[in-house]
Amino acid sequence: MHKKIALRKRDYPLWWLLQGLSHLPFGILYLLADFVYVLLFYVFKYRKKVVYHNLNNSFPDKDAAEIQRIAKQFYHNLADIIFEILKLGSISTADLRRRAHFQNPEILQAYLDKGLSVLTLGSHACNWEWGLASSPGFLNFPADGVYKPLQNNFFEQYMRFLRSRLGPNPLPMKEVLRHLVRHRQESRLVALLSDQIPPRGEIQYWTSFLNQDTGFYVGADKLAATFKYPVVFIKVVRRGRGYYLFSFELLAEPGAVTTAEEYKVTEAYARHLEISIRENPADYLWSHRRWKHKRPASDNGAASK
Repeated sequence: MHKKIALRKRDYPLWWLLQGLSHLPFGILYLLADFVYVLLFYVFKYRKKVVYHNLNNSFPDKDAAEIQRIAKQFYHNLADIIFEILKLGSISTADLRRRAHFQNPEILQAYLDKGLSVLTLGSHACNWEWGLASSPGFLNFPADGVYKPLQNNFFEQYMRFLRSRLGPNPLPMKEVLRHLVRHRQESRLVALLSDQIPPRGEIQYWTSFLNQDTGFYVGADKLAATFKYPVVFIKVVRRGRGYYLFSFELLAEPGAVTTAEEYKVTEAYARHLEISIRENPADYLWSHRRWKHKRPASDNGAASK
């Protein structure tokens, strides 16, 4: 469960505001989301150049009208996700389980029941925060969600509260290895969002992804090789407003990854994610500067696709 939050006095009004919003019914939250969509798309034009640049480069076969349709739907989805994440401050496990459904949790459960931990690779598609938050409703095992801490102290604490309130354990990236060694004998779910952008100097693997040279974190390969984890891809489909279907696809059997430097897991993940995005492009997080780093001209492709 989540740890007690130590707030500064000046932070309480914002905390109460966010928690107050969290307790509003979904119908009202989606009315607010419609208003926020207008602000994001038409008024503030939030990262609009980034969104269109990413979409045009990722889908050169689509015309301007189709790109416009995808972009507008993306901003609608983004506004919804903002309020859906806030709803984690009050939603019950039963209600979340009804809205975020696990289609085939037996793929995970089979390994957990054998005493193994499972490494799951998700992405910034649909509502990524609801996936880990809903796991206690389907799996009776501890779940660690690896994340990058926020620089703002208030929002770091508030996001940890949202992520841990229903049972999962938010795990900062720098603490991952030590934590997993400490809990090596336990069955647990270890969840990564593996489409995040590595710092320029930490990119060890490049591959073609959505028609662009793309750098990936390779932590999944390293963890799979070190701990002999089975690795599972998480696919998410939006079934309706506030309803998501999570399904699981095996990327690597336990012990199948013996050498991290081959980056087999990362490459398989990129291919699965690419297919998923092409099926439902508006559900991906296009406002991130995913391709801000360029593949070095000196890269001879020895360790990259």
